[in-house]
Amino acid sequence: MTSDLIVFLVLSLIAIASALGMLFSKNAVYSALFLVLNFITVAVFYLLLGAPFIAMAQITVYAGAVMVLFLFVIMLLGAESLAPSQALPWQKPLAFTLALVLVVEAVYIILSRAQLTAAVASPDASLNSMDSLREMAMMLFNNYLLPFEVTSILLLVAMVGAIVLAKQEKVGLK
Repeated sequence: MTSDLIVFLVLSLIAIASALGMLFSKNAVYSALFLVLNFITVAVFYLLLGAPFIAMAQITVYAGAVMVLFLFVIMLLGAESLAPSQALPWQKPLAFTLALVLVVEAVYIILSRAQLTAAVASPDASLNSMDSLREMAMMLFNNYLLPFEVTSILLLVAMVGAIVLAKQEKVGLK
């Protein structure tokens, strides 16, 4: 076994354990912290693949900004101490149907990709150069400016919505 394979196996176990911890944790704050651990392991996966820029973006954007926003909303709403709500009767059948659709799509993609016999190219050392970062930035701010701006507006609306919901709930408690 090579050292890369050993690191990959250890990281995959950590990623799976943190994802399961996030799903099965009763406390919302602990779930968010498990999600941060999962984001960090994904960033290390990117480093193993030779993509340091994407790894740092993963840490900065997801583990940093988005998780701070999640924890802010959890603490602001007091969601870590809320009682569990009653499930609506249509939620479980819908969840099982969507899970089945996801499994069918995953099997289809895996089987269709298995037919391809193209070899995966190893990461090129020139991909980490400053020119490729400059090209990526130019593509992001020229070709993909609209999705970039829509994503920032969506995050802003989510933050404002969380503050409005928390303010209305606290006003109702008085």
